[in-house]
Amino acid sequence: MIKKWYFYASLVVIITFLSLGFIPSNHETKPWFLIEKTDGSEYIFPSKEKNDYPNTNVPFTGNHLIGFKEAVAFKESQGQYRLVNSLGYMGKYQFGSKALRAIGINDNKAFLKDPALQEKAFIALLAKNKWILRYEIEKYQGKIISGIEITESGILAAAHLGGAGSVKNFFKNKGSRHFRDAFGTSLKSYMRDFAGYDLSFIEADSNATVND
Repeated sequence: MIKKWYFYASLVVIITFLSLGFIPSNHETKPWFLIEKTDGSEYIFPSKEKNDYPNTNVPFTGNHLIGFKEAVAFKESQGQYRLVNSLGYMGKYQFGSKALRAIGINDNKAFLKDPALQEKAFIALLAKNKWILRYEIEKYQGKIISGIEITESGILAAAHLGGAGSVKNFFKNKGSRHFRDAFGTSLKSYMRDFAGYDLSFIEADSNATVND
């Protein structure tokens, strides 16, 4: 009888101890991702306020070269290295065969399968277009043409869309003739949407290739 009493008493103690472990603590804890503003106020990230998020179709990754690359890539292909569109433009940055040949790439299939090569190709084309459009960049940067503030990155983005020749014609005609690609995307929209990135890292090079 005494042994049974000890058994049941021990069982009650064990159950009580285990139950206490599941009682919520009343201690106040700081939530994760607590952001403190410079004015001393605080908010939780991600924010529940819609106004805290910019209304943009392009993810912002900074205003330097990496930001420019990813913004253009998102616009062109949503960052898909193996995408080929209905007109045959290829890869993350949607290169045409002519542009690839200009920077020393002759094997389209190998290009499509090689992400590292695609990244090198984008840099090489930027360097080549920066050389071709060096006078336009120097002359028109900071000016307003056809309602667009002209920047170096906007010019180079437009060249990626329509070619350096189309950009030269845009300035030659003071923005009065608007180039659009087969899908209706305008040169002006690229100059506007990709303005203000710092591409000083890219050196103008008339002979830029992926082998540099």
